[in-house]
Amino acid sequence: MNHCLLEAEVLEAPQLRYTQDNQTPLAELTVRIDGLRPDDPSGQLKVVGWGSLAQDIQNRLQVGQRLVLEGRLRMNTVPRPDGVKEKRAELILSRLHPLGDASAAAATPAPAQPPPATPRSAPPQPRANAAPAVPPPPPGIAAPAPIWDPSPLVPREGPDDDDIPF
Repeated sequence: MNHCLLEAEVLEAPQLRYTQDNQTPLAELTVRIDGLRPDDPSGQLKVVGWGSLAQDIQNRLQVGQRLVLEGRLRMNTVPRPDGVKEKRAELILSRLHPLGDASAAAATPAPAQPPPATPRSAPPQPRANAAPAVPPPPPGIAAPAPIWDPSPLVPREGPDDDDIPF
């Protein structure tokens, strides 16, 4: 299955165009993706949205905006001016999730609150396979912040060891 989520920053304003045959809207934009490690360079990726999503891209996105992109990756072969064919990755967008956009948050209705729980006659019993609860730290001592390691699960062998042939 080809499905990925990427956090990115919009580098160029989206360009909206239409197909010749049935005038389907098509939006293209370029985004920047940060490297996984602090010393990894950032990369650029072309993102394509079709139909009503293309209209949404044109109306809502602007340069410098951070977002989470959801879609599928594909490789395109593009001829360079020197005649060599180059492969470039492209994301076909299926969903768009803006980050930190106040106008999008205001336009999205708040989820409905669940009804209040009815009191039970007996307290709930813990599940047999549930993990034990971690006690909170004593008063006056801050809990340690969780640490997330963004490095890949498989370490690199060397600086130029890349098994992908493109």
